[in-house]
Amino acid sequence: RYRMPSGSIPKEAAYQIISDELMLDGNPRLNLASFVTTWMEPECGKLMMDSVNKNYVDMDEYPVTTELQNRCVNMIAHLFNAPIGEDETAIGVSTVGSSEAIMLAGLAFKRKWANKMKEQGKPCDKPNIVTGANVQVCWEKFARYFEVELKEVKLTEGYYVMDPKKAVEMVDENTICVAAILGSTLTGEYEDVKLLNDLLVAKNKETG
Repeated sequence: RYRMPSGSIPKEAAYQIISDELMLDGNPRLNLASFVTTWMEPECGKLMMDSVNKNYVDMDEYPVTTELQNRCVNMIAHLFNAPIGEDETAIGVSTVGSSEAIMLAGLAFKRKWANKMKEQGKPCDKPNIVTGANVQVCWEKFARYFEVELKEVKLTEGYYVMDPKKAVEMVDENTICVAAILGSTLTGEYEDVKLLNDLLVAKNKETG
């Protein structure tokens, strides 16, 4: 089970053994508790199989795949009303999932904050992030892996998402970002990102 066998078996038998074991997994169609795609049109599956043997990070070898990625980045940027001009393109990268996206975004926040602190001659060894207690577990992993303090806004009875006012109260000069959730892992609720942003902008104007 945990070692390479001394001999081979027919490919059909190998497939059947693995297929039978996978039957004990949960049914993806019944998964309403995590962020997964449970069904796609067959054409999507065909496109994925057409690309399964590509190492797409080799952008010189697969320029069209890179171009498709860049188009998707810009579509998402416009969807969220990113402040980009008509002749500008958004900057971004595709990831294999939200966890990788959070790790990369967190590192970008940390680097940008550290550069700013160094320019001001201030220490940059105690960064923190502010999240709700309902935050996706990957934010906790990011904080642990990359030595960032995690400040959690506690939830209250009848209010199961992060309170923007309480979150901003926890922000200080070592805060690299405040993480809001559009679709809480607990209830599916959207947090008030606009109010959070307005409060942060006001605090930044006040404190510099």
